[in-house]
Amino acid sequence: MKLIKLDRQSHDDCSFTINHTHDRHFLKIWHYHPELELVLLLESTGTRFIGDSIAKFTPAQLVLLGPNLPHMWLNDPVYFEENKKLQASALAIHFKQDFLGADFFSRPEMRIPARLLQAAQRGLVFENIPQEILSQLKNLENLEAFERSLSLLQLLKELAMLDYRPLTSAGYLSEAYNTGTGNFDKVYEYLYKNFRESISLEDVAALIPMNPSAFSRLFSKFHKKSLMRYLNEIRIGYACKLLMEPHERVSEIGFASGYNSLSNFNRQFKKVTGKTPKEYAEIHSKLS
Repeated sequence: MKLIKLDRQSHDDCSFTINHTHDRHFLKIWHYHPELELVLLLESTGTRFIGDSIAKFTPAQLVLLGPNLPHMWLNDPVYFEENKKLQASALAIHFKQDFLGADFFSRPEMRIPARLLQAAQRGLVFENIPQEILSQLKNLENLEAFERSLSLLQLLKELAMLDYRPLTSAGYLSEAYNTGTGNFDKVYEYLYKNFRESISLEDVAALIPMNPSAFSRLFSKFHKKSLMRYLNEIRIGYACKLLMEPHERVSEIGFASGYNSLSNFNRQFKKVTGKTPKEYAEIHSKLS
């Protein structure tokens, strides 16, 4: 997946944009932009890639992404089949942190939404969202410019009071993008593109380029985990998504996720999730 910078700037009479996407599938591009993004998934299912996080997405999920956080909503394969009449729909708001002025969110009165915007650097998914907030979000595009800005500000304040959890690991953006040692974008892009293949520390370190030992120490410092642990979590995250779709055998999912032996796949899966692949699949089937 090549990382692409997209233009999400506002070109009308408002300082932020509201886009209602309704198509056969979402944009299949691993991308980023300087604007924050608040996105409500309305229709379709698939895999959500945000920074170093991989998880399944379903309708009614609400996510807030910080600036320059790479992401992609990849619909399930069925959405790309020509003879299917499925739809992918989402409401996305893009805005810069200074859309109301350079120092606006540094004012004492703005400390609650300011904390939310700071936390969004890691990407956030909200839980137990009240229906009135969802209705307010959906109605935003129907308002005039002035009321729209006030409503967005109120939304940010209300979202800050909800339960939410971060999506990326703690060191994903805050340090790794500005280490002064090279472009870590290349590392993430390489890992996401090649995680199904055999990957060595030497291969990854050469992308920066850095001495493998020095790169390993730097990577562990920022991510609080080794490169191999990080890679295993990507692979297991992908395997979890496949296990949610009961049409493949565990052994096939292991090989599809980058493991050459079933025993190693089972061992690594339990190390990351605390469960065996079979246990994970059985639990999910009961919840479906």
